[in-house]
Amino acid sequence: MKKGILVIGSLCYTWLAMAQQPADYVNPFIGASTSEGKAGSYHGLGKTFPGAATPFGLVQVSPNTITGGDNGSGYSDEHTTIEGFAFTQMSGVGWYGDLGNLLVMPTTGTLKTIAGKAAVPGSGYRSRYDKQTEKASAGYYTATLTDYQVKAEATAAPHSGMLRFTFPANNQSRIQIDLARRVGGTSVMQYVKRVDDHTIEGWMKCTPDGGGWGNGDGKADYTVYFYASFSKPLLHTGVWSADIPDNWPRKRDDVLSDAYQQRVAAAVITKDIPEQTGKHLGFFTEFATTAGEQVLMKAGISMVSMDGARKNLAAEITGWNFDAVHAQARELWNKALGKIKVEGATNTEKTIFYTALYHSMIDPRQMADVDKAYPGGDHQVHTEAGFVKRTVFSGWDVFRSQMPLQTLINPAVVNDLVNSLVELGDQTGNHYLERWEFFNAYTGCMIGNPAVPVIADAYAKGIRGFNTQKALAYAINSCEKFGNGDKGYTAGGLSISQTLEYAFDEWAVSKLAAGLGNNAAAAKYAQRAQSYRNIFDSSKGWFRPRNEDGSWQPWPAEGRLKAWYGTIESNPYQQGWFVPHDVPGMVQLMGGREKVLADLGNFFNKVPENMMWNDYYNHANEPVHHVPFLFNRLGAPWLTQQWTRAICARAYKNSVEGLVGNEDVGQMSAWYVLAACGIHPVCPGDTRYEITSPVFSKVVLQLDKQYASGKTFTIVAHNNAADHVYIQSARLNGKPYNACSIDHATIAAGGVLELEMGTQPNKSWGQ
Repeated sequence: MKKGILVIGSLCYTWLAMAQQPADYVNPFIGASTSEGKAGSYHGLGKTFPGAATPFGLVQVSPNTITGGDNGSGYSDEHTTIEGFAFTQMSGVGWYGDLGNLLVMPTTGTLKTIAGKAAVPGSGYRSRYDKQTEKASAGYYTATLTDYQVKAEATAAPHSGMLRFTFPANNQSRIQIDLARRVGGTSVMQYVKRVDDHTIEGWMKCTPDGGGWGNGDGKADYTVYFYASFSKPLLHTGVWSADIPDNWPRKRDDVLSDAYQQRVAAAVITKDIPEQTGKHLGFFTEFATTAGEQVLMKAGISMVSMDGARKNLAAEITGWNFDAVHAQARELWNKALGKIKVEGATNTEKTIFYTALYHSMIDPRQMADVDKAYPGGDHQVHTEAGFVKRTVFSGWDVFRSQMPLQTLINPAVVNDLVNSLVELGDQTGNHYLERWEFFNAYTGCMIGNPAVPVIADAYAKGIRGFNTQKALAYAINSCEKFGNGDKGYTAGGLSISQTLEYAFDEWAVSKLAAGLGNNAAAAKYAQRAQSYRNIFDSSKGWFRPRNEDGSWQPWPAEGRLKAWYGTIESNPYQQGWFVPHDVPGMVQLMGGREKVLADLGNFFNKVPENMMWNDYYNHANEPVHHVPFLFNRLGAPWLTQQWTRAICARAYKNSVEGLVGNEDVGQMSAWYVLAACGIHPVCPGDTRYEITSPVFSKVVLQLDKQYASGKTFTIVAHNNAADHVYIQSARLNGKPYNACSIDHATIAAGGVLELEMGTQPNKSWGQ
């Protein structure tokens, strides 16, 4: 409680106000849109979900508005109907998404077995909803389903979730569960069993044949087990089962086709059946309700077994107190978000900050049950020993900011992730590191070997609770399997992106090898890290894709602004700055400091005001996320200060369209968190952070005593304001500090970095 004195004239009043906690600032609607139109790009906007979650939890209970299309979260704010409330979600991804399992919907009237079309009310069980009633906060979501006049509320625990439905007076009210439903496709087989007069259990098997991640190309192969209880007795229940021919393909477009939907609409409905297995099942329980009657459902989720799901629910949600579960979720978020405390700036900026921090702690989620059992890459059940098994590693995205952020505030999570990836390589027999891991699947999504710099960064920063020799061996195997090799470059349609990414990864191997005393490997991969030079065409003054025979690919009329010319999701102008491990060498190739500074100036000055998808500094996608900090390396730190503050102000908003690009499993948000705090790396694997202009007047990082000798590291920005973005001078622990970077060891030791801010650059500071 805050207590204060309010004086009006001669009257004196005492007032009490609740101090705002970090969770109070979270707005889960930030980024919750997939709209291509508003984004101006096929990539869409943030693609986050607004539903209830807990930090790094297995379960997320969220409204789903769509099954198909490039809608990885299953939700988009501009949609006007809700299909149901699922217990698993992905955050901020493209590539058609996955999960969205155990889709629960409260309905009234005639039972419908398909979701139906949003444009045709009453064509299925989906419902329009009142946007004015839609609210979300950390651990909570609610909206009123207007077609049924049902108020829906959702909350979550780490392995379980709870739904509370407030029904109207109706003799045919219902809770129905679409067991086949899956974002981006369908589960290919389901099972449901009535356990007792309040409980059901079952599973949904999801394989590439049912689409999902990458429409099947992501190789997702997992089974979701559930154990669900209802507050109202199961007196009138049933199962619907659609007859799906064996020879029918069942990927995204197939499932959404009229022929497939007609089969589902004609599903056989069997009442009071004790159990059933099938290709397209749903379950329902019907009951009469009085006006305002609340009916609740709670479910445990497991990736191991129905018994695991039962144990998870029993451990986390013992009764029917929805508000208590919600309060516990809030407490978990307050504890997690409290690892960074900020002061100053505006409430809007605090909302953007804490929501970004919230989004950075959705993944990598825990995968094991409360009894520590989890499915391994060998399809066997294992027991956690010494680390938490984690999953959903969006490698190409998150090695840049998300994992460096976690090394500071959640180093144990990074240690868990490294163990999980190394162990996965063991269990599968692949003996290399997956670049985009999803529930043990080697999805192959995007490029590079991003697990390698994550491991190198962890090791360099003292996070070493894993088999370091095996990690090095698998890192080497990864770079041998996917790398520039003896040729010194990678040819083909993605020649620039792949060559530059692999060169950085090979540098990371050399750093890890050196730290582990393997001098031969360190020397070998340090040399290979220079392969970026082999695709630089001095006649064009830029990087250029090569063919297998070494010849250059034809130079386009658009030059380095040509999208997808040797690059992935970028152009050569954007991708070409990615030589984080050898900035001096890159600058020398590009013609020296002055030329590079001028080119970088052009790169930023041509960015549209709203910072949406563009051909220059495209903050909407990852390849450029380190570029604003290159000015520090070029002896012009005031430009890093200027541009990071501009990006924080222009590319992040407290709105549904508040992220200019896909959230990408925490990366977009983690960039903001670090930059707003005033530090960010250029090169993960190096212990150097670049110092920049903080958004806040005070930032306190809580350090983990297992990995740091200090308790907190504080950054104070005196005289900070929206127009005071330039650092005039600095002190570290009371002593003058004239460097524009700071080492991880210095932060881990604890202390205070004080910055004096002003309206004009001090070009002598930080040199």
